[in-house]
Order: sequence, then C-alpha cells, then structure tokens
Amino acid sequence: MGLQDIVRWFIPQEMQFYDFLEKQARLAADGAKALAELLNQQADPEKVRDAVQDVEHQGDAVVHAMEEELARTFVTPIDREDLQHLSARLDDVLDLTNGAARAYVLMGMENPSPAMIQLMEKLVEITEVLANTVPHLRRHAYTELVGECRKLRKIEKDSDVIYREAMRDLFHDAAIDAKTLVRNRQILDDLERAIDFAELAGDTLMQLSIKHG
Repeated sequence: MGLQDIVRWFIPQEMQFYDFLEKQARLAADGAKALAELLNQQADPEKVRDAVQDVEHQGDAVVHAMEEELARTFVTPIDREDLQHLSARLDDVLDLTNGAARAYVLMGMENPSPAMIQLMEKLVEITEVLANTVPHLRRHAYTELVGECRKLRKIEKDSDVIYREAMRDLFHDAAIDAKTLVRNRQILDDLERAIDFAELAGDTLMQLSIKHG
C-alpha cells in the first residue's frame, strides 16, 4: 500500500466530487450528441439548439452544486484547486458546444458544411472518450487514465487538421462571399475550441495521474 493509499484510508473524504465530474463529462457527451442531430437533414436547427441548451443548463447546475459543496467541505479527495480546474475545462466543452448550436441558428445555416460534419463527429468521439476517462480518477486507475488521455490527444490532432484545411479553403476560395466566410468560421471556431477543451480536460487528468499516481 502506497503513501497516497494510506492517506486515503485514514482521512475521510467527500467522494461526491467524483460524481460531479463524471456527470459533467457525461453531459458534455450528451451535448455533443444533441448537436450532431444537425447531421440529420430532417432536423430542425432551432430544436437542436434548444436541446443542446437544455443540456448546457444541466451542466451549469452541476457546476453550481460543486461550488457549493467545495465551500462547505473541509477534506476533498483531490486538491480543491484541481477539482475546480477540471470542472471548468469540462464546463468549457459544453459551453462551446452550446455556442456552436446557437451560432448555427443565429447565422442562418441551412446545412452543415463537410468540415462542420467532420468536426461534429470528432466532438462526439472525443467527448465520449472523455466521459469514459473521468471515472478512472475515482478508482485511481492511473495507467488506464493515461491511455485514454492519449486517445483524446490523437482525436484533437486529427480535428486540428480538419479545421486548418477548412480555414484554408474558406480564405482561398474567391467565390465565397464575406457573409458565408464569417458564418462558417464562427461555427467552425466553436467546434474546434470545444474539441480543444476536451483535450485540455484530458491534460488536466494526465497531470492528476502524475500528481497522485
């Protein structure tokens, strides 16, 4: 039994913080799936936006609940700063997913571009991996956690290639008007940043595995 295990055994800790983080990660995946309904040509963009926003509101409720628990809890399973940092990264993923849904409707998009389709699919993929990764923190399964974080990095790198190529095409196509360029760029930016923050959440988990492993 290592030192960290001995400390955990002797000091009572409030374990519901793992529940909060796992719920946030699952909601990030739910939000990505709700957004991906735009890939269905029969989908109503406004209904998709509302569905994503509902998930985002659920995520906000979890964040607020965690903040309240942190304010009244003396001993946490990991440092409260680490809890807050990971929670913030997970919240960013859902916020940006919601931003993409809102921009899609606000900008009057009728159908997603090929790059948007690819990035929405990557967002679903990376958030699903993230939702499956966070529970390893509760179990102190750091070897498994590190392996999953490497998957997150690979998905983010693949997504970055899609995004850069989409930006190149937008700015080099003389037939694209300014309105179309701005509209597409805003949505692509939100999708790419949502994926980036999912990978950043993975980096935070990797740092925790080093710190506590």
